[in-house]
Amino acid sequence: MTGTTIAQAIPIAISPILTRIYTPEDFGVFALFVAITSIFGSIASGRYELAIILPKKDEDAINIFALGFIITTLMSSILLLAIYLFHDFIASLLRNNEIENWLYFAPIVVFFIGLFNLLSYFNNRKKNYKDIANTTIVKSIIMAIVQLSVGFIKNGAAGLIGGQLASQIFANVKLFKNILQDKILISKISKLQILAQARRYKNFPKFSMWGILANSLSFHLTNILISFFYTIATLGFYSLVQRVLGIPSTLVGSSIGQIFFQQASHEKKLTGKAINTFRTTLKKLVMIGLLLFISLFFIIEALFAFIFGEEWRIAGTYAQILIPMFFLRFVSSSVSSTLIIFEKHKMELLINLILISVSILLILLSHNFLSFLYYYTTFMGISYTVFLVYYHSVSKGSR
Repeated sequence: MTGTTIAQAIPIAISPILTRIYTPEDFGVFALFVAITSIFGSIASGRYELAIILPKKDEDAINIFALGFIITTLMSSILLLAIYLFHDFIASLLRNNEIENWLYFAPIVVFFIGLFNLLSYFNNRKKNYKDIANTTIVKSIIMAIVQLSVGFIKNGAAGLIGGQLASQIFANVKLFKNILQDKILISKISKLQILAQARRYKNFPKFSMWGILANSLSFHLTNILISFFYTIATLGFYSLVQRVLGIPSTLVGSSIGQIFFQQASHEKKLTGKAINTFRTTLKKLVMIGLLLFISLFFIIEALFAFIFGEEWRIAGTYAQILIPMFFLRFVSSSVSSTLIIFEKHKMELLINLILISVSILLILLSHNFLSFLYYYTTFMGISYTVFLVYYHSVSKGSR
């Protein structure tokens, strides 16, 4: 938790500098690049990283790691081939010529995202918590250094994307060393064992992979569509809104969500329900959320102009419109692991498909970006409220 908090605080702290050395268009290109790499990165290892924790024997875990590494390599190679063959078409589809120059770097970032997920889960299994925390912090520091230093000497999105690339590469070094040091365990990797573990945990790519893909699309596809239907500068403004209004979820909601997952799982094992943990957590989330988001609502526009520069005041206007939805997302998402605890995998997939469908439909029906924001905050806010009611029902053990 400490590592995550510090790591998230660094890019937030340097944002006022970044917004003065990069343009909204630069942030738009960067947001587009992050959307592409995040979507493919979320499924790069076929979600086998989740299975690394489960086996009793480390021998099985290291073969699952090897399986995930092979899949990540194949996935990145296929993406590179697709970009090589269709980069012109992809750039024209995204309606942005500058992104074409960066598409070839996407498979590299996707590979290192997949590798980082595998390494994080294996180091988690080995209880290397301090190394995971330090790696997360170093990853954020490297990104900040590259983005700031390149931004001062070169125009365009090179620094923003370069920082993303460098941080992903360096983040894996220490965690990889922890595995390579155990030569005996590495020697246990075999083709037969890899195939055996692939069969044993086949439900992860079969079900969980599509769930996380839908979840990633529900968040990042909106950014791609904004770039397509509006302008890259509009996406730049919107990406800053996402970063700022996402702070409560990143720093507070995720930590509370982790605690909720552990305590709700324990309650379910004892009673078959998780209702008490759910209600206690919900009260805390609502109180914290109201305090944070109501305060922001009245000052957000002026705050954006003061912290990020007058050019970004319009982003503050966007943020004010979206605050109710981000509040409901903050509360709902923090207890969404209720579905995992009660093994409602199909419903988890359905919810993410609903979010994707609503996002696409609202962009298609909106005649300008402001109308989209009003529609988006209304209908997505209603969706998160309905999901919250459903999570509450599931926590009773009645469904």
